Amino acid sequence: MGTYALRRVIQMIPLLLVISLLIFALTALQPGDPVDQLVFGNSNITPEDIARLKAAYGLDQPWITRYFFWLKQALTGNFGFSQDFGVPALDFVFQSRLPNTLLLTVPALVISTLIAVPLGIFSAVRQYSALDYVLTFGAFLAVSAPVFWVGALALYFFAVYLPGATGGALSLPPGGLGSPDLPADASAWAVFADKLKYLLLPMMILMLREIAVTLRFMRANMLETLTQDYVRTARAKGLADRRVLYKHALRNAVTPIVTLLGLSIPGLFGGAVITETVFSWPGMGKAILDALVSKDFNVVMVCLMMLAVLTVVFQLLTDLAYAIVDPRIRYA
Repeated sequence: MGTYALRRVIQMIPLLLVISLLIFALTALQPGDPVDQLVFGNSNITPEDIARLKAAYGLDQPWITRYFFWLKQALTGNFGFSQDFGVPALDFVFQSRLPNTLLLTVPALVISTLIAVPLGIFSAVRQYSALDYVLTFGAFLAVSAPVFWVGALALYFFAVYLPGATGGALSLPPGGLGSPDLPADASAWAVFADKLKYLLLPMMILMLREIAVTLRFMRANMLETLTQDYVRTARAKGLADRRVLYKHALRNAVTPIVTLLGLSIPGLFGGAVITETVFSWPGMGKAILDALVSKDFNVVMVCLMMLAVLTVVFQLLTDLAYAIVDPRIRYA
């Protein structure tokens, strides 16, 4: 397994280089650049000033030349500065936005998995029961409903009809969370409780879709596994239903769920763009959208490259987890 993992890690290097080239090209070829955004609406800046600024920042060079300059700097750990916040782009993402995204996505993924897997198993075992119909119909609704629409409905309901509920609709500062009236010497528990009121609603919206997707996959996999010959043989031997279900069927049915979860983790980081925007949550998803609008390309590159790294790393971890979940799989 060690040789297989090492080979996959080596293969990641050219893959990430190609991804970085594509991301840089798509970012650089969109209309406008950071200087255009900087001088927008400023009548005091002359065309000569604009040309001088573009030459100073290398924006007058072809995008492929700028890419190799960016790559040379990025390999040394220098990802440039954020023009919007005046700090290194890497520090801005990892210190200001990534913790907020982790605070939102990690509990959402863990809780939704703990809820969806048992519900999927129960729905498969009690196929065509009343609860099975309710769970299946609810999962279809949750998967089909657009996230922005569900988020807007949730904001309207909790902010208008529930007294005292903010619904997470407050505009939050870019650098962090917290009410402005929170004392500076507040305890860690008070700070956490203050963040929690902003966290609950966007986390519930993320969980709703994750529960629906995981439940459907778990139900379908379990139904297929329960019809296999080895399951019928185990039952014919007189084994208890619980032992047949959890020892023989579940371990094989859960393998595709490992794939789903492995791809859901990086997907949550980037897929939370809409949720974070609707609820004004200062995470990575909102940072990507804001940076694209304001042409803050350095922040865009840091965020998207981090998502690319997470995707290839979790694909490798998912493949390695197969050998743990399914003893039939070996990487020799």
